[in-house]
Amino acid sequence: MSVYQFSAKTIDGQEMSLAEFKGRVLLIVNTASKCGFTPQYKELQELYEKYRDEGFTVLGFPCNQFMNQEPGSHDEIRSFCQSQYGVSFPMFQKVEVNGKQRHPLFRYLTKQSKGLWGGAIKWNFTKFLVDATGHVYKRYAPIVKPLDIEKDIRALLAKT
Repeated sequence: MSVYQFSAKTIDGQEMSLAEFKGRVLLIVNTASKCGFTPQYKELQELYEKYRDEGFTVLGFPCNQFMNQEPGSHDEIRSFCQSQYGVSFPMFQKVEVNGKQRHPLFRYLTKQSKGLWGGAIKWNFTKFLVDATGHVYKRYAPIVKPLDIEKDIRALLAKT
């Protein structure tokens, strides 16, 4: 099993198979527009721009499960991300990352890399680095800044 077996709706409402990212290193992040970690969008975009031509992609999954920090519509989320942080990496529609309605992708990710809270995601901007074969390489807590992951991204890109 790998992330390539899952699909999700893009922020524009189109169903997208993650198999479209086969062979790429991925950083999958649950995001929110009204969170103390929201400025991480800037570093996520920097990493995406720096390494996308080498086979790296950031995938953003907005989530409203943590103190209602992503209350907006999909159009509002897209507009905010583009206008405030210049986000051009793929963004998806809001998902749940914990609980009974957890998106199957996040059920898989949290099973593969449990983190300090077991399988649950503690907060917005939890990050999962996925290797080019679609397997979870490492999970990062929300407090870990995206640029602090750059060394691991480069190491995985060197293996592709």
